[in-house]
Amino acid sequence: MSWKVVEMSSFLRERKGRYKPDDRVIAGLKRIEKIDFSGNIFLSDKSSKTNMILVKKGDLLISGINVEKGAMSVYYGVEDVKATIHYSSYEYDKERIDLNFLKHFLKSAKFKEALKEQVPGGIKTEIKPKHILPLKVFIPIDIAEQKRVVEYLIKQNSIIEEQDNELTHQLSLVKQLRQAFLREAMQGRLVKQNSTDEPATELLAKIKAEKEQLIKKKRIRKPKPIPLIEKDEIPFEIPENWVWCRLGEITDFITKGTTPKKFNKDSGIPYLKVYNIVNQKIDFEYKPQFVDEEIHEGLLNRSKVYPGDVIMNIVGPPLGKVAIIPDTYTEWNINQALAIFRPLVSEINNFIYWYLCFGIEIKSLRVLGVAGQDNLSLQQCRNVIFPLPPLSEQKRIVAKLGELMAYCDRLEESIKNSQKQNEKLLGQVLREALEPASIKSKAGKPVKNELVG
Repeated sequence: MSWKVVEMSSFLRERKGRYKPDDRVIAGLKRIEKIDFSGNIFLSDKSSKTNMILVKKGDLLISGINVEKGAMSVYYGVEDVKATIHYSSYEYDKERIDLNFLKHFLKSAKFKEALKEQVPGGIKTEIKPKHILPLKVFIPIDIAEQKRVVEYLIKQNSIIEEQDNELTHQLSLVKQLRQAFLREAMQGRLVKQNSTDEPATELLAKIKAEKEQLIKKKRIRKPKPIPLIEKDEIPFEIPENWVWCRLGEITDFITKGTTPKKFNKDSGIPYLKVYNIVNQKIDFEYKPQFVDEEIHEGLLNRSKVYPGDVIMNIVGPPLGKVAIIPDTYTEWNINQALAIFRPLVSEINNFIYWYLCFGIEIKSLRVLGVAGQDNLSLQQCRNVIFPLPPLSEQKRIVAKLGELMAYCDRLEESIKNSQKQNEKLLGQVLREALEPASIKSKAGKPVKNELVG
């Protein structure tokens, strides 16, 4: 086995030529729009103002931006095509380099290390022919040896890929488990019924009476009429001491936020957007924004939210990102893609949160709006039918769901850690395969370490 240091120009030759976008040589040719990380080439008729290169059948095409992620391929089309100068095109010597070996090598740490040592800016630089061709790399110069390395990598990668597929399947099962727990909770099968619990009909009557008093005192506005629940609307059966109602009946109000013209980066009232809801929780560390107190009290007064309020995005996709406002701040504000659900009895908020997370009703109501976006109106939100349990049972359900979802969190974390280890293993296998010492131990042959001048 013979490994040597060679320049990449010893097996690659750049296809020369740079063309203006309107040059006759490339007129009417399809353009390579992208090469994905699996090496698939996508063609387009879209024009570009960027200068172009010509690509012919059999050329090796490399993305200067994503080469180390696998964005390289051989073009096998019959007709010539063009590509922007962010790509480079090469004829390659099939007697000196195996294409599959080269694909693996360009994704390896060895290639990145060579770039870091020999190219100013390393892998962060847009890699051009002037960087690739003079690059000195340590590889087997025998084609048969390159093919043996590829065979070893394919075998090892197949094992790792099988493990990764199993881990992905396990994540899917955890997601299904979460939904199963929510289904059991919403249908009254998660915790035992207690005959001493006050029936939900009485709880609903108290809420309605409280709402009437607030309307009389002009503390809240009189809502629009809420339609009666029809039998064909009910999605599943609930226990006898539960009752179906609409969210508009048990909430103080349901409204949406507003967008101000000015934001602050560091101080003021925290302002939430849809992207701040991550895994059904508020993540305000991601792109935090604030608004002035004056704007909060004026223009944004109707979209104030407080700890314990439930919010959900009503513009998607996807719909159904839900969160409870935490007590990190005493007051918050939200934009117009989010709706507020504030129950008249504060203890109900957690059950409302879990029901919206369950999402069965939300999925059935979504409407395709402008620009292909799913959206819900506020009236649709108010009319969402809701399975109301006795308050005591709600508390038991919420406590049990907390335990079960924490269990799912631990399962997910464990699986994701295994995926990270699998990813590291994939890199390690590639590194070892491209280390002549490891190949020597497998082949039982001495390694020749020669520098080709």
